[in-house]
Amino acid sequence: MNLKLHFFLFGAFLLACLPVFAQKLTGTVTSGGQPVMAGTVKVVPTGTGTITDADGKYSLTLKAGSYQVSFSAIGLEKKTVSVQLAAGEAKILNMDLAASAEGLKEVVVVGSRGGGRTKLDSPVPVDVLRMNQIGETTAKPDLMSQLNQAVPSFNYNKQSGGDGSDAIDFASLRGLGFDQTLVLINGKRRHLSAFVNQVGTRGRGNSGTDLNAIPEAAIDRVEILRDGASAQYGSDAIAGVVNIVLRKDIGTLNVNIGGSGYYDHKYNTLNNVDPTQYYTGSQVDGKTFTLGMDYGLAIGKNGGFINFGGNFMDQGKTFRAAPDTNWSTNPKALGVDAWRRAFGDGSVKSGGGMYNMEIPLAGTKTTFYSFGGYNYKHSNVYAWTRRWSSSSNHIKFPTDENGKLIFVPGIMRVFDPTPGALDTANVYYNPQEDVYIKDMSAALGFKGTIGDGWDWDLSNNTGYNDFHYWGNKTFNASLPLPEQYTKTRFNDGGFNFLQNTANLDVTKHFERVAQGFTLSFGGEYRYERYKLYAGEPDSYRNGGALLNGVPKASGSEGYPGYQPTDATTANRTNEAAYIEGTLDVTKDWLVDGAARFEHYSDFGGVSTFKLASRYKVSDNFNIRGSFSTGFRAPSLQQMNFSNTNTNIIAGELVYAKLIPNYADAARQVGIPKLTQETSTNTSLGFTWKPTHDFNVTVDGYLIKIKNRIVITGAFDTSVAALKDYLIANNVSNANFFTNAVNTTNRGIDIVLDYRKSWGKNKFTALFAGNIQGITINKVNIPAALNDTYAHQQAYFSTREAAFLKASAPAEKFSLGLEYGYGKFAAGSHITYYGKLTTQGFGYSSLPGANPDGPGGANTSASGNGWDPYVDLDNGKGVVPENFVFHGKATTDIYVSYKISKQISWTVGVDNIFNVHPDLAVTEGAHQSSWGDSESGGPFDAVQMGFNGMRMFTKLALHF
Repeated sequence: MNLKLHFFLFGAFLLACLPVFAQKLTGTVTSGGQPVMAGTVKVVPTGTGTITDADGKYSLTLKAGSYQVSFSAIGLEKKTVSVQLAAGEAKILNMDLAASAEGLKEVVVVGSRGGGRTKLDSPVPVDVLRMNQIGETTAKPDLMSQLNQAVPSFNYNKQSGGDGSDAIDFASLRGLGFDQTLVLINGKRRHLSAFVNQVGTRGRGNSGTDLNAIPEAAIDRVEILRDGASAQYGSDAIAGVVNIVLRKDIGTLNVNIGGSGYYDHKYNTLNNVDPTQYYTGSQVDGKTFTLGMDYGLAIGKNGGFINFGGNFMDQGKTFRAAPDTNWSTNPKALGVDAWRRAFGDGSVKSGGGMYNMEIPLAGTKTTFYSFGGYNYKHSNVYAWTRRWSSSSNHIKFPTDENGKLIFVPGIMRVFDPTPGALDTANVYYNPQEDVYIKDMSAALGFKGTIGDGWDWDLSNNTGYNDFHYWGNKTFNASLPLPEQYTKTRFNDGGFNFLQNTANLDVTKHFERVAQGFTLSFGGEYRYERYKLYAGEPDSYRNGGALLNGVPKASGSEGYPGYQPTDATTANRTNEAAYIEGTLDVTKDWLVDGAARFEHYSDFGGVSTFKLASRYKVSDNFNIRGSFSTGFRAPSLQQMNFSNTNTNIIAGELVYAKLIPNYADAARQVGIPKLTQETSTNTSLGFTWKPTHDFNVTVDGYLIKIKNRIVITGAFDTSVAALKDYLIANNVSNANFFTNAVNTTNRGIDIVLDYRKSWGKNKFTALFAGNIQGITINKVNIPAALNDTYAHQQAYFSTREAAFLKASAPAEKFSLGLEYGYGKFAAGSHITYYGKLTTQGFGYSSLPGANPDGPGGANTSASGNGWDPYVDLDNGKGVVPENFVFHGKATTDIYVSYKISKQISWTVGVDNIFNVHPDLAVTEGAHQSSWGDSESGGPFDAVQMGFNGMRMFTKLALHF
């Protein structure tokens, strides 16, 4: 879809909506001169309504007539006025609301079922982020990267060279796993992705929720509960909860159009001394177009509504490499990155929408509600490079009967080409992986009040995710001729996940118990199904072709298809019951307690509890803390996933098998069945509001987790129980899912929020920081694998430990500043990402070490990453192969201008100083460690990203 068609569709949409732009009622809601954000404006008798934006502004489209318009906001007194609109009239109605005793504060719904509470009065830390606050002033086009910048304890790493991990983004809180954070939509459990991260990626062994499948245009706000909440919300809430609240706007059309592109004037592959060594794009790459729309309609005359929001994104590839690869002229050059000649972000095209609907039933205290949506994504990424210059790679290329290379134009490339001749030694190609993701959901329910104030909510929520691989511009070199070179696209198969959740929640507030008591209880029934389906036979089979008598590599290069032996369908059910009580012991002291029991059909039951409290030391200073137990059941993805993939071992591409945990091979090796992860979560902090304009929150946490699920290292034929299996399946090594480690996460979150308005001036400053660390307390090595150092390291190596500890930087701080005057505003985001360290595979040994012990020749020299060592460039010994990424800061700037009351325009630059993470090399051993990182490229996956400076412009329209 080209840009002209985008604008044509946009224009058609506007024309279709013109009939509703007849009578306009607009204005600003304030309190004491300060704008009221998220205030409610409701019109009687139509039931039409809307919510004020960050500047307190609202806009309504009405028919001509007389109305009663009410204005309200949490902590402020409600006001109702009469309004008369004539045909074609546009009227401005401003309203100033008096503050109640509580004052103007943001209210959240996660963290406690004891009614909505302000961020400062909540017994646990909660962030509330408005989409118009975080989305309009950054080049970042998707929800995941926007939250990564705005919330320091939010962890997210963009992958390159990680197969499916390049196509989907997961995130978590406080340095924990992707699947240890629960995601809700309007307070209802969101389904997981069908995808699970494999070896070679961050978060290996974890699945997660695809937040980018939720269109930003449909989102009103995001509430992030930074505290363990398994007892309240169930499995996966060990680290906390992300609750996405959908829009309820009525009568307002919101349109956001954006464009951006990276201008990396240092590491773009076009700046290399020999660009033919790499895939290249343009000097401004990763060009992105985004379009978001939202509109709401009133339903009936009792306040019913339906709101629609949708997004489209088209993002191009990026190409990155070290600029100088000429060792003859520069001794500090890093050499050609032969394994990753196409390193960078893949391309993405995605689009989808969601609706949010509520219909009060006339004459009753019951409301019907429903929400859901659909999202489609196509991602194209490059796998690792296949090069003819490596003789062991010849079996991965199409060849004729004499073993000579068959050159395929359009797929294969030649670096440093010899004029008039094909220098086959310089031929390479990068397989491509197309990933198609379909995500859909639908929830419906009834809520109301019965009896003496008993609130109830009965709902059913269904979610589905399908993840489908295709190999593109690649080969199965084992096929007979001519298919070896004529068949270049393969259906590799995929997997999908279905989740259906039914809930009943009941809440009652008792005003006469102490200073108020809220009792909540309910139940949940959940059905889950996971299906892995095989690809076409040519995507995985060995076609029998030989090269000099040696069988050629089977399966499509890049990502071999799933085999019939991998295919599986698994399902399970879960029943849960919970009870929660929130007691205001006094006007100053709040206590909240919860208990939950869950039973899974596949591994049994578990109980959890939580106790949280908040005490008001003064009117503006609160102390809060909590203690809870938590759990996370192994996902069906972790229990049933299986595939054959390519890994780098000792500098060669080899086939590795990820064997499902339930298989007999796992028991023969000594790996036990998966069990639930369990945790304890302790937090203590305070909130302080020294002035009306300034808020401070500080919260420390201690999270201990037992039996964290990871993927083991590589087991080869030296494990007698696996030898026959590996030979029979034509693979070199195998991995398994296992409950490998016990960990402790410690940290502190700090938020300082200052907002001031005077006259036409407005100034905001938001500082947020996270300081954290991870300790591995124990490695749960099965007795059968605790016999040799090699087996211990194969189970969970020192290298895997380093990656687990690098789940999040040691520090992450963000500072957002904005000054506005009249129609103009200018601002900056400064984000600091602290130090972290990962390791390479290692190809040298520590002199004098026991060959079978730490650093010995039989471990690190094999390239398995066990105590990895590499040779110094000066030839004077070896050093540990550590990749140290020092702390660095990025600076974003923007300027916005309100062209009119309905249109605003923003331009800016993210990472204006083109800051990059450190190169993935070991200091003093550049030549031997270069290309040995997890990504194989110049940079590893770290939160700050590696693409450099990004320019953007955005246009926002509100009618």
